[in-house]
Parts: sequence; structure tokens; C-alpha cells
Amino acid sequence: MDVLLIEDNPDLAGNIVDYLESRGHRVDLARDGLSGLHFAASKAFDAIVLDLGLPGIDGVELCRRLREEGLATPILMLTARGELDDKVLGLEAGADDYLVKPLSLRELEARLRAQVRRAAGGLEQQRLQVGDLLLDERTRQVSRQGRRIALAPLDYQLLRLLMRASPAVLPRERLEALLWGDDPPDSDALRAHIHRLRLAIDRPFDVPLLHTVPHVGYRLAVPDEAETSS
Repeated sequence: MDVLLIEDNPDLAGNIVDYLESRGHRVDLARDGLSGLHFAASKAFDAIVLDLGLPGIDGVELCRRLREEGLATPILMLTARGELDDKVLGLEAGADDYLVKPLSLRELEARLRAQVRRAAGGLEQQRLQVGDLLLDERTRQVSRQGRRIALAPLDYQLLRLLMRASPAVLPRERLEALLWGDDPPDSDALRAHIHRLRLAIDRPFDVPLLHTVPHVGYRLAVPDEAETSS
């Protein structure tokens, strides 16, 4: 893998670089947000490891900028605090995964490999479609009946999960784990995001695609598929 590491702690950065290079990977190191932005814009990487607390541009803002510029490279965010708010901020900014410091280098490599495999395996599915709803994973653009739909980062992540699983039902617990890891917020958080997503993708149109399966979870499907798989 070609990995961009954006980390200002010299000891941790050195350990990560040494370990990944010993495993045959190539690593470019940036020690602040501005340098990381420059590296990401000037070279194609298979994955990015991004520290949350960076001098200059912090990790959340840098992640947000990269996604706004259309960069689809998997991003794994590192946080020293392990607080739920930090994880949520990272995922909402567009990170694909996170690890809490102190971290296992072996787990870091495994997480990176999984994200790269997922990205490579998804090349044929970069354009997801359910009915007349389209999601382009390369540009992160969503549209229905030719109308662009703007989504907050976490709502986009939620929609992508539902579209990839369609027409199957995703249980509530599974969605919460995918979106927030081991520390999901209160029980109303997922419901609030589902409500906001439904307003964006269903309310302006005649045919609803987002369906609630009582006591189970949620499904994204055209009505015939939803009834068949019930």
C-alpha cells in the first residue's frame, strides 16, 4: 500500500513508519495539516492515516476539506482521547474508520488493508442505485430524478450503508456500530438521522424508498422489493 501518514508526534510517527515499511508498504509522512493537504493533493495514495489533533489545520477540518475536494481515498483517523464526540466528529467529516491511542500497529495495518480492499472491491459499485436514487462514491454526489441532494457527512454515510445492503434490512444495532463504533449515542440519534435522510431523499418525491421495519431496523428499497423481502 501507498500510505500517507499525517501525525505530529515524532515517536508515534516513527513507529508507524518503521512498522509499515517493514511490512512492505510505502509511507509518506506529513507532520501538520497544511503539509498533509499538500501531500494528498499532489500524489495518489491507497490510504491516509490522519491524527485528530494536528497543528495548523486539525484532523477533522483536514478530513472535511479532502472530502469536499472529491478525494475518495480511505481515511483512518487517530484520536488520543477516545471520546465519543471525537469519533463522531471524524466520521461526520468523512473518515472511514478510527483508532484510539495507544494503538496496536498490527491492528492499524489490518484496518488499513480492510479499507483498501473495500475501496478496491467497490470499484465496480462506485455508482450505487436503488430505484431512481443514485449515489456516486467517487464524487460523493447523491441525486434522484436528476435532482442533486445535499447531505451532511454522517447522513451520507448512512445512505451509503443502506444502499450497499439494499434491499436487505440493516438492523438498528448494526447501523449504530458501523456509524459510531462501540460507543453509540443515545437511542434517538439514529432515528434523528433516519428522519433527516427521509426528508432529503423521499419527501420531495412520489415513491418512498426508505422503510422502517418495526422492532428490527431499516431498509432502502423500491416498494416491490421491500414487500418481497419482508
